[in-house]
Order: sequence, then C-alpha cells, then structure tokens
Amino acid sequence: MLVAADKFKGSLTAVQVAERVTAGLRRAAPDVEVEALPVADGGDGTVAAAVAAGFERREVRVAGPLGHEVTAAFALRGDTAVVEMAEASGLQRLPAGVLAPLTASTYGSGELLRAALDAGVRTIVFGVGGSATTDGGAGMLSALGARFLDGDGEPVAPGGGGLAALDRADLSGLDPRLSSVELVLASDVDNPLTGPKGAPAVYGPQKGASPDDVQALDEALAHYTKVLETEVGPRAAAYAAAPGAGAAGGIGYGALLLGARFRPGIEVMLDVLGFAPALERAELVITGEGSLDEQTLHGKAPAGVAAAARAAGKEVVAVCGRLALPPQALGRAGIRRAYPLTEIEPDVATCISDAGPILERVAERIGHDFLT
Repeated sequence: MLVAADKFKGSLTAVQVAERVTAGLRRAAPDVEVEALPVADGGDGTVAAAVAAGFERREVRVAGPLGHEVTAAFALRGDTAVVEMAEASGLQRLPAGVLAPLTASTYGSGELLRAALDAGVRTIVFGVGGSATTDGGAGMLSALGARFLDGDGEPVAPGGGGLAALDRADLSGLDPRLSSVELVLASDVDNPLTGPKGAPAVYGPQKGASPDDVQALDEALAHYTKVLETEVGPRAAAYAAAPGAGAAGGIGYGALLLGARFRPGIEVMLDVLGFAPALERAELVITGEGSLDEQTLHGKAPAGVAAAARAAGKEVVAVCGRLALPPQALGRAGIRRAYPLTEIEPDVATCISDAGPILERVAERIGHDFLT
C-alpha cells in the first residue's frame, strides 16, 4: 500500500494524513506493508513533503509579506533545493486578521531563493501558491538584485500597489548565479498575469482586494510589464501572457523573467519525491486532500497521483474531508472510490476539529474493503 496524499488544509498536514491512514489500515490488517509518501502540488506544505521524503530542512530569517522578519524553511538534498514561496510570503505569514492586497511583498521569497543559491544548488524547484501578495514578483526580484525606481530615482513602495509609480526597471544587478541553475516554477495554476483570468481578478479577492483594489492591481501589473519591456524587450509581454505567470500573485511572472521553466506542481513534486519507484512497489495507492471537488481535477495533488498511478496500471482510492465530485468524475480522474470523513461523521465542524481519529476510522474501512 502506498499512501500519497496531500494535506487536509486547516486540519492535518500531509505527514499526519499518512500517519492516520497507516494506523487505520493496520487496525484492519495488522501485518500490512504501508509506504508513506506525503505529497504537495507546489503550494503550502511543499517543503514539509520534501523533508518527509528525506530532504534536509534549512531555516533562514527573511522578510515576511509586510517586511517583518520571519523564520522560513527550504528543503535541500544534494544539489537540489525545494523552495516554497508561502514559507516567506504566504497568507499564514500575515498577522491574524490582517490582509494587505496592495502592499504585501514577495521580497522574502527572493531571500529564500538566495539562501538556496548560497547552499550551492544546481536545481531549484520553486513551489508557488498560498501567497499573501500580488506584486508580480517585483519584491522577489528586488531581493535578488533588481531595482524598480520611480520618477525621482527612488525605489517604489512594496507591493503591487507601488508598481503604479514605476518609471524604470533595472535588472542588471540580478544575482549572476541564477544563470547557472535550473529554476523550475511548480504551480497548480496556469493563469496569465493580468486580465479577466489574471492574478488580481481571480485571486486578489482571496487576499482581501476590493473591486477597486483588483482594478488598481491589474493596471499596476500591466504598467509593470510595459516598463519591463523597455528593459528586457518583447519577452516581458510574452511572459505576462504565458501559463503560470499569474501564479501566487504574479510571482510566476517574476520567475519566468529569471528563466524558470513552468511545470504543473504535482508533476514536479512526484519526480522530486521519488514517486515512480514507490509506485512500482505498491499494489494499491491511497491519495487525497481536504476537499475533493472540481478544483481537484485541475492540477491538484490527488489528480496528479491518480494519473500517474493509472498510467502504471495501479488502482487508486482517495480519502478526503468532503466529497463534491460524482463517481463518474472520480472515475475519469483514475480514482476508483473516494472515502470522505463525512460518511462517518456528518457534522463538518467535527470532521475539521477531529479529523485525525475520523480519518483512522475511514482508513480502517478501506482496509476491510481491500485487504481482508
């Protein structure tokens, strides 16, 4: 049995999901061999999944989204680093109850990338998602040596809102080590930078942006692109329209300017975590996440796990907090059956607060269905 599930957001980490599923399976079949491979799709929890797979956890002090110092981590194994932007610039790094759609910056994410470069890596997997920011990656680029100046030659204010005053961009000071590493942009979204499907319109409201804020951010990012065209030429506009540019408030755009290659986050992470050899050893794969819904089918971890398992001829079942997909959709995704916590405990609040014990009971049911 291979347990390759993502976190149950707000309830259990991916590591805890694997532990609870393993415990439940062993209630039904005490001698069952279970291999745990917690997974992530590039968003929050990506570093934790890498550490669970044997990477070393490295901690550094960096700027949080509002400039206050935070302790953030990246994962290191050999010459490969896994960097998660949410560690530095995620919503969880904002003070409780505070949202800052116009001023939150990705500067700390750039500091994390610099720490990975300091570790001497050749490959950086840059997982982006769960951001508090909509600054097009300008903060990240600034931390790596770029300069974004207003008409007086002064640095523009942090955050996407500050880019409205941008007069000149200077990328000549970017860390030269960036040219000698492979940078992989790992994300589960393929939005462009601006427009109706861009970062401000689609994700800005989740970060506290009002309709006026969304318009201001969209205009500021479009202006940012125009100014960058003067610095780097037509590729600035091409990157803004490219899939993944709008990921994590546009930090995907900044990564593309650095030469990053965009790949679906779950595909990258399965490679990095060593999923293929673990899959070979498994007879049944258990995947899952907190909510199995329409979003799951668009690049989320369970869909990626199920697709890889189906290609290898392996059967897949899923665990989840709530299930919002019909059996036909699950089948098309390669999932034979889903086991939601709500089948055992109908009260959603209880499922969230007591997710661990309930998940063990769900896994015991899977064990009885498939192992006994």
